[in-house]
Amino acid sequence: MSAPVSLVDVINRFIESDAVKLPVFNTAASRMQQELARKEPSIQVIEKIITADQALATQVLKIANSPFYRGLAEVSTVRAAIMRLGMEEIGKVVLMATSRQQFVSRDPIINRLMKQLWQHAVGCAYAAVWLARRHAYGVEQSQAFFAGLFHDVGKLLVLVIIEQIKRKKTTLKITDALLLEAMARLHAREGAKLLGQWNMPEPFCVIARDHHSQEIDERNLLLVLVRMANLVCRKLGIGLEADPGLLLPATPEASLLNLSEIDLAELEIVLEDTAVLRT
Repeated sequence: MSAPVSLVDVINRFIESDAVKLPVFNTAASRMQQELARKEPSIQVIEKIITADQALATQVLKIANSPFYRGLAEVSTVRAAIMRLGMEEIGKVVLMATSRQQFVSRDPIINRLMKQLWQHAVGCAYAAVWLARRHAYGVEQSQAFFAGLFHDVGKLLVLVIIEQIKRKKTTLKITDALLLEAMARLHAREGAKLLGQWNMPEPFCVIARDHHSQEIDERNLLLVLVRMANLVCRKLGIGLEADPGLLLPATPEASLLNLSEIDLAELEIVLEDTAVLRT
C-alpha cells in the first residue's frame, strides 16, 4: 500500500510538470519603476502610464483620496494625485494598486487567505519604509517598500498553484492547516524563483529566499529591515499569523538595527492607524 501523497508533494509535482500558470508582474508597474529610476522622472510620462489603464487610474485616485493620504480637498485627476503625493509616493501607490489585483481568487477559502496575505504585504512595505526613515541605514525607501511588499510573494504563488490544482477537480482534501503548511514550506524557495522570472534585481530575490533563515546576513540591512517589519506585523496579527506575545526589542533584528522600545512602540501605533491595511 503506497503512502498518502501530501499537499506539498502535489504542489511540487505540479511545478515540475510546468503546468503552472505563473502570476505576471504588471506592465504599468514595470514601466513606472523604470521611469522613477531616471534622474529626472517625467510627470507627463507618469501621468500617461497611469491614465492608459482606466482601472489603475481609478485605483490611484481612490488611494490618493483615502484617509491615509487625503488632503483638504478631494483630487479628481491623476495629475492632481501626482502633485499631491509626489513622485516617490505615487510610485508606491501604483505598485500597490497593480499588485492588489493579484491577490484575488474565486475560491472563497483561497480568497480569504489572499486578503490576509495582501494586508501583510502592505503592512511590511509600510513598516520597512518607516524603519528606513527612522535611522540612517543607507537603504532607499523605494527599495524598502518593494522588498516589503514582495518578500512573501511565494505564498501568493502557492495559493495560485493550489487554485489551479483544485480546478482539476482533484480528490485531495485541502484544509486551512494544509494550506498554511504548504505556504510555510515552499514560499521562500518559490518566491525567490518567481522574482527571478520577473527579472527583479537579485537583492529582492535574496530577501524572498532568506527572510526566515536562522542565520542573518548582518551586512544586508535591507533584508534585516524586512525581517523586522515582518516580525512587527506578526505581533500585530497583520497577515496569516499572530503572535501578540512577541518581544520585539529582544529580537536579533532589533539589535542589529539599534531599535529602541520606543521606536518599535511607535511603529506599532503607525501600523495600527494605517487605514490602507484594512482594505
